[in-house]
Amino acid sequence: MAGDNSVTVVGNLTRDPELRFTQSGQARATLGIAVNRRWQNRASGEWEEQVSFFNVVCWREMAENVSETLSRGNRVIVTGRLEQRSWDTQEGDKRSVVEIVADEIGPSLRWASAEVRRNERDANSGGYQQGSSQGGSQGGSKPAQQKPGPQGQSAAKPAAEYYPEEEPF
Repeated sequence: MAGDNSVTVVGNLTRDPELRFTQSGQARATLGIAVNRRWQNRASGEWEEQVSFFNVVCWREMAENVSETLSRGNRVIVTGRLEQRSWDTQEGDKRSVVEIVADEIGPSLRWASAEVRRNERDANSGGYQQGSSQGGSQGGSKPAQQKPGPQGQSAAKPAAEYYPEEEPF
């Protein structure tokens, strides 16, 4: 598709989301994500690693939910679009940065569990009320309780064995 610049990245937050509001009252959250790529060099047999860092921007309700839910170190999945922003410094130098403007963001459940709570909708504005959020737990947080499935069996199924150090091809 011409002009399509959609991206999906999976990585760890490098800092806590920073929530700010524009002069018109729009919520804007910024966060950093580190994407690690590790592979074994077939010629030398040595493990090699490359880390890429991205700035992510979230707007409106998503910005508020992200700032209330996610924190540094959380593994997240971000889908969005690339956007270049340019400005002039006080010294007159031109600067630009490419950011991911998030369409969706959430915790990765590969090595963590999360509890999701739907925000209550505000009937008057069609939006969501503040104060409710999508909650998540990762890292050192206590995982959510699993509800037993049919005949008392656990609803969780064992994960397939996965070696993140290996390339899938």
